[in-house]
Amino acid sequence: MRRYAPQATAPSGRRPQTTAPLSPEEETNSRIAPTTSPRYSALVGTGRPHRKSWDIDWAVHFLTFSTFQRQPFFAGQHAPHWYMDVLATARCRTPFHLFAYVIMPEHVHVVLQPPPGVAMRRVLWQLKRPMTARVLTWVRDHHPTFLGRMADVQPSGKTTHRFWQRGGGYDRNLRSASDVHEKIKYIHENPVRRGLVERPEDWRFSSAREWITEEPGPVPIDWDDLPEPDAR
Repeated sequence: MRRYAPQATAPSGRRPQTTAPLSPEEETNSRIAPTTSPRYSALVGTGRPHRKSWDIDWAVHFLTFSTFQRQPFFAGQHAPHWYMDVLATARCRTPFHLFAYVIMPEHVHVVLQPPPGVAMRRVLWQLKRPMTARVLTWVRDHHPTFLGRMADVQPSGKTTHRFWQRGGGYDRNLRSASDVHEKIKYIHENPVRRGLVERPEDWRFSSAREWITEEPGPVPIDWDDLPEPDAR
């Protein structure tokens, strides 16, 4: 049985895109208690972006990280696989429940829930810093001319090489269990809306296939901790 049936399909004859501005997301903020859940979602919702979040026990966080200057750094053959490795390693080093993720050419979405006592700043560090270090090491060894695309020149004249956009990215507490499921479906359909694939499960760098077909993915989802959608 499928966990949800996606409705989005790619327009016929549409050429896949490689760059596009990041879609705004809804403002959310509240606490969710964990519970065993049937694996399906509700309708899709979008809204206004909001940067502030709180370390609240059992809060589910919706995260968005953009690449430096929204460049399609994830369009290459190595970076998406590296980030899935980073995601899996981060969960071991700083425990959290992973509910969904998608890697787009110039940004990443993750839906997760840290347990009580695990600060989000620790999670964010593990989700971003190792990726920067791995990319810089590879670029310096194999493609040093690419460093120019990662160069962030400060007013003082100092140059810093960045993989991610400045700042912590978007981090919001989701206000209800239904919002969690709505957001998961929304991010899984992102590649379809962009014309990259016809079905969410066709996008390799996402948890959509595991959600829809029940086939295990490269970064396992924590089904037993997933909040159950609210009755509407």
